[in-house]
Amino acid sequence: MDDSHTPLREAARNGLVCSAKGCRAPATWALAWNNPKLHTPERRKTWLACDEHREYLSTFLSARGFLRETTPLADLHPESHR
Repeated sequence: MDDSHTPLREAARNGLVCSAKGCRAPATWALAWNNPKLHTPERRKTWLACDEHREYLSTFLSARGFLRETTPLADLHPESHR
């Protein structure tokens, strides 16, 4: 079986790695967020997360009222990564 085109390998090949400090694992989740004190309501910033750090990063953003959406990276369109 050729697994060279799995989402994890694609993420690693494209340089999409987890945003958690010190983590270099391929990203599998996109966490859309904004700081309502700094950003307009429609503005979204993105942190990427591996499976291991998704909950930690989501909790961090949620505790501050910043998290807007969590989406599997495989569900996003390529232009969303720019």
